[in-house]
This record gives sequence, structure tokens and C-alpha cells, in this order.
Amino acid sequence: MTAPADGFTMRMFDAVNSMMLDMLAAIARKDYEERCRRVLEGQALARAEGRYKGRPEDARRNAGIATMLRAGASWTSVQAAFGCSRTTVAKVAARVKAGA
Repeated sequence: MTAPADGFTMRMFDAVNSMMLDMLAAIARKDYEERCRRVLEGQALARAEGRYKGRPEDARRNAGIATMLRAGASWTSVQAAFGCSRTTVAKVAARVKAGA
């Protein structure tokens, strides 16, 4: 619209624009959730057929982490020594605790 609009018209345009943005956001969210659901279904099907096993565990690294944890090393020093995430250290620590 090129002609100057009155206050009512501008409020109407703002309301319509806001409604359209909300609608597009809702559609995008639904699409995202649908794609996530379908990916999980595909992974479950592939696991059931034996085609999807995930990334193999680094047994040597995890054994080293377990050794350091049993020796009383801090999680931060274990992370620095192996260059792994804190989640990995926590996972191995839980195994060590369960096995001890």
C-alpha cells in the first residue's frame, strides 16, 4: 500500500501480519515435529532390522577413563587427558560405580 493509511488501517495490517507470522510459525513447528517423529520411526525400524546400531563404543578410551576414575582422578582431569565430553566421563563413572 503506497498511500498514507489512517490509524485503523495500520492496526488492521499489524494484526493481519501478526496472525500470518503466528500461522507460519505454527506450520513450521508442526513440520519440524513431524520430521523428528518420522526420523525416530525410521531409526526404530532400522534397529529392528539390524541395520542401525549407532556409533560403536571406544572401549580402549573408556577403559582408560575407568582406570583414572578408580584411581581417584577428577572428572575435569579425565576430560583433559582423553579429550572427551563430561557426559562420556559421567557414563563411564556410572558403570564404574555400578560395578564397584
